[in-house]
Amino acid sequence: MYPAFYRRPPATSALLGGQVDYMCNTIPEVVQQIQTGSIKGYAVSTANRNPTLPNVPTAKEAGLSDFEFSAWYGLFAPKGTPKPVLDKLTDTIDRALDDEATRKRLTDLGCDIPPKATRGRQALGALVKSEIARWTPIIKAANIKGE
Repeated sequence: MYPAFYRRPPATSALLGGQVDYMCNTIPEVVQQIQTGSIKGYAVSTANRNPTLPNVPTAKEAGLSDFEFSAWYGLFAPKGTPKPVLDKLTDTIDRALDDEATRKRLTDLGCDIPPKATRGRQALGALVKSEIARWTPIIKAANIKGE
């Protein structure tokens, strides 16, 4: 289920152990438990169903029309990192995402692999800016403070 070095997060353990009834999580964290029936997936928050969990509806299909978002991952380097280093990191990640074994593993975990056109520093920068613009008003309206 998990690699030997990986500790299951406490929230997932609490859900599996019946101490909590519900939680929101990313698909890779719970895909195996949903597939085996250990837990029930009520909805995915993405616009489309996840191919790894085809029987789990989208939030919109489940009646939550305004509940749509995706988890994403990015690799960030310290400010001032030399361009050749950034180029090498970008190229290495791109090759890894195109590697058949890596793609299969990520897909099996329920991850979406971005197309080449949406990869790289410029695309990630645009994504970060759009996410800040999207979530800042929501965070302010909820009066959430960083700690």
